[in-house]
Amino acid sequence: MSDTAEIFSEPTSRKTPAFSRLVPLVVLGALLSLTPLTEVLPTAWNTGLVVAGVSLLAAGLLVVFRGFTADRTARNSAEVMAVFTEQDLCPTVIANANGDILSANTRAKAQLNAFPGARLQHCLKSRFANPAAILLRLQSIAEIHERAREDIVTVGSTIPISVFSVGQDVFCWRFLLDEGGQWDDAPVPVLTEGRNGTILRVNGMAEAILGHRPDDMGRIFPNDIPQPGEISLAETLDGQVPVTVSELSRSGTVRDLLLLPMKSARPSEGDAPFAELPVPVMCLSPEGEILDANGMAIKLIGEIQPGKSNVAEIMHGLGYPILDWLTRAATEENAVPRSEFLRLSRQDKEVFVQVTLNRVTCKGRICLIAVLNDATELKTLEAQFVQGQKMQAVGQLAGGVAHDFNNLLTAISGHCDLLLLRHDQNDPNYGDLVQINQNANRAAALVSQLLAFSRKQTLQPEVLDLRDTISDLIHLLNRLVGEKVRLTLSHDPVLKPVRADKRQLEQVFMNLVVNARDAMPEGGEVRIETEVMSLTEPFRRDRATVQPGEYVTVKVIDSGTGIPADKLQKVFEPFYTTKRTGEGTGLGLSTVYGIVKQTGGFIFVDSIQGKGTEFTVYLPVSTAPQKIDQDIASLPENPTSRQGEGVVLLVEDEAPVRAFATRALRLKGYTVLEAGSAEEALHLLEDGSVHVDAFVTDVVMPGMDGPTWVRKAMETRPDVRVIFMSGYTEGAFGDSGPEVANSTFLPKPFSLTKLTEAVFNQLN
Repeated sequence: MSDTAEIFSEPTSRKTPAFSRLVPLVVLGALLSLTPLTEVLPTAWNTGLVVAGVSLLAAGLLVVFRGFTADRTARNSAEVMAVFTEQDLCPTVIANANGDILSANTRAKAQLNAFPGARLQHCLKSRFANPAAILLRLQSIAEIHERAREDIVTVGSTIPISVFSVGQDVFCWRFLLDEGGQWDDAPVPVLTEGRNGTILRVNGMAEAILGHRPDDMGRIFPNDIPQPGEISLAETLDGQVPVTVSELSRSGTVRDLLLLPMKSARPSEGDAPFAELPVPVMCLSPEGEILDANGMAIKLIGEIQPGKSNVAEIMHGLGYPILDWLTRAATEENAVPRSEFLRLSRQDKEVFVQVTLNRVTCKGRICLIAVLNDATELKTLEAQFVQGQKMQAVGQLAGGVAHDFNNLLTAISGHCDLLLLRHDQNDPNYGDLVQINQNANRAAALVSQLLAFSRKQTLQPEVLDLRDTISDLIHLLNRLVGEKVRLTLSHDPVLKPVRADKRQLEQVFMNLVVNARDAMPEGGEVRIETEVMSLTEPFRRDRATVQPGEYVTVKVIDSGTGIPADKLQKVFEPFYTTKRTGEGTGLGLSTVYGIVKQTGGFIFVDSIQGKGTEFTVYLPVSTAPQKIDQDIASLPENPTSRQGEGVVLLVEDEAPVRAFATRALRLKGYTVLEAGSAEEALHLLEDGSVHVDAFVTDVVMPGMDGPTWVRKAMETRPDVRVIFMSGYTEGAFGDSGPEVANSTFLPKPFSLTKLTEAVFNQLN
């Protein structure tokens, strides 16, 4: 043992605690402060010595207290670490700088016989020849760099050791012990190679093939160790056997190697090691012929016949002929193996595989070893990510287009309303104006669907009882399904209320029922079931997580044709439809998805082709009390007849919308001041003599937006009422902060009546 190792293993402490070294100082201070020396020294000297003694005593006691505190902190740290190390799967020990064990987890006690109070190096004598030197070397590195790690090679195994400093001269040691190789019982031949070609372990299958347990790779491959994928001759007791070498795992300088016997370019069916490989493997010719495939490859691919099947017939998806890929892999020498993702031609389910080709040469013939990996889940996640990005892009596009489109519809329907005021029903132009107005409303409904998909439509949520909502809708639903389809309802007797926009929720139910009707061209039954569901733990499905709580579920079940499995994930995509041209826009289910998500709910679909489909909507239960609007009964029957008075500042950057709104408000008796931008509006308000009762402003405008200029104006005019207008609300207010006081919102497109009523209600 070296001198340094002897120092580490010395039973006496290398680092004497500070307070133990100061014990003489404390004693001296006490003697000086307590012993009278009046007979020997003058009084002044005696007083000075007493003061010095008291100072020494105080300093010593302070250091002793700090020493005890440091030791207690170290013990507390060790106790906390012990709680965490108990969960470690490897033997873990907490020890001080002298190697004294403070705590050890259960695995360390069982495998190393390490117990508190014992010396760590003594517990490792059965594992290492010189444990003290190893521990001292690693601990010295950890004292400088806070952590250290080293793979210690022993006879028959390699043990990784890691250590890190906990603080206060306390260290955490972790030993990755290998209680037997993971490949010992594997049905394939595996060797474990260490430094300089040393063989650390040979499993039973490898020993059976080689006929002995070699201790060096040179005894198996006298010339040179082959590269992964190459076929080389291995020395056995029965002579030379062609094998291919593959690296299964690596840890530092240690690696596990698979020796795959290749008795011919086309392994025979009786070649058990090839057939029982734990990974799907195929042997291919450069022309794509499947020479052989092991059991796992056949299970993954399906029915194949080695010698008759061609890989080009069972895989596709490269974008170019697979045979070109095989030819390139077979002709390029020393090429880095490349992986490709392919889709299998299976009828029962969709399967993706990652295929890696390795070029091998056997008896002058070039072959390809194809290693397969099931990549179905990876490709599914990739497809979901791409779909999410696409839906986000379409949502942003829909929001932007809808905002501009709503301005056009506001101008069209608004000016149409102005024309209708000057024509009665006997006028020959009245019918044309009504057609224009109705088609503008249809266009507005289409824009509303786009906004619902992008979750940017304006919602007016209220507390609803779904039994009442569906009951009010049932007459219309019966007319929609027709005579061939029977509609049945089943309600939970203790159904709880939800908070949602009633109009949008009705659209959800209508779209789901219409889809169910279209799935049953020969007739059938559509069932609507409601139920209260309480989740005590998160419910995960389709990459969505429904948090614990109470939900009202609405199921729409049909007995129709069902949805194929490959199309089930696309039903909520915008513009995706299986109907013929002219029969559907592809926005129905995407609209449903957007409304449900914006309401805070979830929607899932289950379908069996030929048996039917079930849509399930989860809506969170509302705890708010259900309110009854008392103002509805007090509204006059003909709101268009109400006249108003006051000064309105109208701010709108779209000239056609501004022109319509100005004429509409003036017809109802209001004085209107116009501005094409926020800056122009603020300039008008600089004149203190200008009196304004209400601001009617667009939200999104070039330059300063609506909420920003309104806040500036309300600094000097705090009592002015505000009406914001916009094509959509989400993101329109940006970072302008909370809602403006005394304000309301008017979504576009709006009619003449809605605009004048909004102003009337704000001013009255």
